[in-house]
Amino acid sequence: MFLSEFLGTFILILFGLGSIAQVVLSNDQKGIFISTNYGMAIGLMIGAYVAAKSGGHLNPAVTLAMCVYRKHPWRMLPAYVAGQFAGAFCGAAVVYGNYMSAIDVFEGTASARTVPGFSPRATAGVFATYPATFMTKTGEFFSEFLATAILYIGIVSLADKKHGAGNLMPLGLLFLVFGLGLAFGSETGYAMNPARDLAPRLLTSLVGYGSHVWTAAGHYFWIPVVAPFLGALFGGFLYDTFIFTGESPINTPWMGLRKMVFLEKANERSMV
Repeated sequence: MFLSEFLGTFILILFGLGSIAQVVLSNDQKGIFISTNYGMAIGLMIGAYVAAKSGGHLNPAVTLAMCVYRKHPWRMLPAYVAGQFAGAFCGAAVVYGNYMSAIDVFEGTASARTVPGFSPRATAGVFATYPATFMTKTGEFFSEFLATAILYIGIVSLADKKHGAGNLMPLGLLFLVFGLGLAFGSETGYAMNPARDLAPRLLTSLVGYGSHVWTAAGHYFWIPVVAPFLGALFGGFLYDTFIFTGESPINTPWMGLRKMVFLEKANERSMV
């Protein structure tokens, strides 16, 4: 499962970051903003097909929500998350190696590696997300939280055995992510995926971009890590509360709390 998630996420990052690199480093001569949305969406579709053996999560936030709401084995969570982060890191490394010469030219010198907010020719945004300058911390968090909640609702809807997309689910994911990019891409870059953002950001800190990748935009780096986890959990809560009728903690008495209460009472009696 580690290798499945690794390869699927690797493919996602190759398409996603590769499309961003081509647009940015060509000064919009070989693509525009909508091109990056296509690249990320197609990358997710192909990655999901490649990682079908493991379910094609490709996103730690999705895996966590699946553990909470769909009985995905908790013991598999570390392997999934490790594969996703490793795949994202290696994918970013390949994109960086492929576009290194173009980055040299765009930045101005071979030694320059700059971050948005510190240079008008910054290229760190090719790899990790950085918010628009007008965004507040609350707005940044909400944008990532909202987009990820919608992403997860879309995923479980497409995967629903009663009315889902079946074998065409990866194609449905393409349209889902493309639409999210069109609707929410401009404010924070719609990371929606801790592995997609944190692993490439780590790579950039190691190849010359330095500590600015962590301090830029008021230490923004934690938002595309934390907000997607909470957004996916909230999206799962909404879907199972309003739509899903199958087995889920939400569909148990008192949303699972009753079991916890009676378990505590049973433990108290056994101690008497």
